[in-house]
Amino acid sequence: MLFRLPTFSRRSFGSLSEREVLALAISSEEDDARIYRDYADGLRPDFPASAAVFDGMAVEEDGHRAALVDLFRSRFGEHIPLIRREHVKGWLERRPDWLVRPLGLDRVRAQAALMERQARQFYLTAAQRTSDASTRKLLGDLAAAEAGHEARAEELEREFLTPDAVGREDEADRRQFILTYVQPGLAGLMDGSVSTLAPIFAAAFATHDTWNTFLVGLAASIGAGISMGFTEVASDDGRLSGRGSPLKRGLATGIMTSLGGLGHALPYLIPHFWTATAVAAVVVFVELWAIAFIQNRWMETPFLRAAFQVVLGGGLVFAAGVLIGSA
Repeated sequence: MLFRLPTFSRRSFGSLSEREVLALAISSEEDDARIYRDYADGLRPDFPASAAVFDGMAVEEDGHRAALVDLFRSRFGEHIPLIRREHVKGWLERRPDWLVRPLGLDRVRAQAALMERQARQFYLTAAQRTSDASTRKLLGDLAAAEAGHEARAEELEREFLTPDAVGREDEADRRQFILTYVQPGLAGLMDGSVSTLAPIFAAAFATHDTWNTFLVGLAASIGAGISMGFTEVASDDGRLSGRGSPLKRGLATGIMTSLGGLGHALPYLIPHFWTATAVAAVVVFVELWAIAFIQNRWMETPFLRAAFQVVLGGGLVFAAGVLIGSA
């Protein structure tokens, strides 16, 4: 369980003594090393080369911590007080990586860059507040080291991220994106676009009442979105399948299901029945071809085969709705 101190119980950075500033620097370096190792551990199964880069960055942070500990011992003794980022006002908190797994390459790299900028700013500010020459020099050196971490990261990337490794990792990242967002979203769009055709057009041709048809479409779309979203979340937690966060998949499925149905329900806000029906039919055509395009673009299904399957299925459901409503 995470515990966040209320703002009023935190210390301001300006109120910290040199001893406390050094203790904060030590704990921060330790935390950063752990975060980089967590990143490496989370990336290793799919992105081993990038994991090696973060292993190297963790070693760098270990070296910074060791230098700070030596300085602290020489000035203040063996006992290092426990003071962390969350105890200081204005310090940006960092979420544990287990809250955001599976880790994405772009997200992790952006977070690492932010960490380095924060650390550099911390050391520059801390150096201005110390009167001890050796402490000021070390903090200045650490600020420069944090600024140079981007270059160090590039060196590690050149060492471990060969063109073949980059290609494999890009493909793994693309696969994860498809499994977490594209596949669930496509399933939702197909279900929302096709399954709601029958009730919407049945209601339209049975009543010739555009407002009631819209209400039927709205209820069918939102109900289908909620149902599909919860089904996706409950069906797979992503641990064994590697499909990613169930919440993200559920949101992708639910939102796309609702949008798929609302696409041809919204035209019935037009008061004239045949105008609304003509617009809705055009929207259905666009939806079905969009599904075929996504299948071809992301699922590598031949376009003509995808179009035939989707248009045939959608056409049958559309015809069923019209026939039932006209009976």
